[in-house]
Amino acid sequence: MGIVFMVLYFFIVAFVIEISVILFNLTGLEEEVSRYQVVSMLTNTGFTTDEAQLIIDHPVRRRLSMFLILFGAFSLAVIISSITNILSNDLRLKELMIINLVLLVLLMTGKTPIIRKKLKTKLNSEMEKKLEISELPIKDALYLEEDDLVTDIVIEEDSPFIDAKAEDIIGREEDISILFIKRGKVSIRHKLYDETLHEGDQLFIYGNKQAIERKFS
Repeated sequence: MGIVFMVLYFFIVAFVIEISVILFNLTGLEEEVSRYQVVSMLTNTGFTTDEAQLIIDHPVRRRLSMFLILFGAFSLAVIISSITNILSNDLRLKELMIINLVLLVLLMTGKTPIIRKKLKTKLNSEMEKKLEISELPIKDALYLEEDDLVTDIVIEEDSPFIDAKAEDIIGREEDISILFIKRGKVSIRHKLYDETLHEGDQLFIYGNKQAIERKFS
């Protein structure tokens, strides 16, 4: 009976992982990244990657992550206490089976295209209603069209752009804008189009993806 209890509870954990992956995916996070971060939060490993910043910078993902961290801590307590319960045979298998069925229904419902579309619309509308643009991640704030892109370009030693002014590189009629120039630890924003570019400068630009690729390929 103890083994059945553990198997049922691990099914609950698996369902929570998959449901959370769906929710993170609906906020725009890739599925593989979502699953890795969900497992990391559930196990309370504190594993840090650049991808973790995608969770921290997004308000909806932050709320989901808080639940997962708490659920992970709770699960550890359940697993430890279950060892004691195994000795007393006081295992609530019926209740665990009901929880598994409920989570399975939620998981299957979350995988249907209609529900996914409604949830995605709901999550996006909640963000638009409650958040200022300054609180939104870059992708949600600036990616107004499918081909929009924010990226950085490093001026290498053999770059033809060395000693050229920013305004000579990117014409005002082009669908590309320079956000700022990073030179060492200094970020240049004031009159940046009059700035002469040096080797090692890092240009942070925003605009049409195809236009950026043509200009800096």
